[in-house]
Amino acid sequence: MKQRTLNTPCTFSGKGLHTGKVAHMTVCPASANSGIRFLRTDLGKEAFVDALAENVSSTARSTTISSGNASVSTIEHIMSALTGMGIDNAIIEIDNVEVPILDGSALPYVEAFAKSGFAEQDADRVYIDLPDEIELKDEQSGSWVKITPADKPSYDLTVDFNSHVLGIQTASWDLSHDYAHEIGPCRTFVFFHEVEYLFANNLIKGGDVDNAIVIVEHPVTDEQLDRMAELFGMPKLKVSESGYLSNLKLHFPNECGRHKLLDLIGDMRLAGGYLNAHITGFKPGHKINTNTAKAIRALVAEKKIDRV
Repeated sequence: MKQRTLNTPCTFSGKGLHTGKVAHMTVCPASANSGIRFLRTDLGKEAFVDALAENVSSTARSTTISSGNASVSTIEHIMSALTGMGIDNAIIEIDNVEVPILDGSALPYVEAFAKSGFAEQDADRVYIDLPDEIELKDEQSGSWVKITPADKPSYDLTVDFNSHVLGIQTASWDLSHDYAHEIGPCRTFVFFHEVEYLFANNLIKGGDVDNAIVIVEHPVTDEQLDRMAELFGMPKLKVSESGYLSNLKLHFPNECGRHKLLDLIGDMRLAGGYLNAHITGFKPGHKINTNTAKAIRALVAEKKIDRV
């Protein structure tokens, strides 16, 4: 399969989920074999940050990459969309530190990329072939990610937050499934009891009920709902019978599980190409996802893994 890039630039604007800062971002076509690169245009013409695992500088509630004095945070949704839509090369120009959260999913990117269309390039797509299985575990959280050699990329994960609302959710994706409709629309989520803490600690300055699914795990009072509505700038909020703030409807019964898969796809792209592997995970998060991508990058550097 040949590499491809966008036909035309795609521009997005919006606030970052964690910083609340407004950013203007343009995803531009790029030459073959250049990969995915971010350019902090507010820091100069050479403030590039390559989207590679060795540049990961933080995984606190999102994935941040850095090079020199340039950093870009919350990159997982745009990286997932690029992967799911089969885009090998792009330069992402951004004038602030955090990628816009938009609606909390990858759908705005997917729709813009589809409208732009794709240009096939005169170079073969980079696939990473693993000779042996790789597994990373986080003993503290119980999370793990396993990479098993295969002839094409595929993903399976299970999430269990010990939540009676979410239950145990599973999600899968491979190249035969439609990322644009099955994974791209799935929004980020947060538990109600976390929100006040996150606001108090300036961790979701750009969060609102339009860009996140809010899960209400325990009974809440009208006073708590009113306080939440004030934080989000909403006139009134209530809890649905299914245990979610009733401002939105789920796209899928397992939308939260699918969103964790969306994140995993984006984080694993930091390995530097498409993995010819079956990727399975249990309660994966940005830390273990990117550590797995780092382990693959280290093996590539040592020439213990082939890039074909």
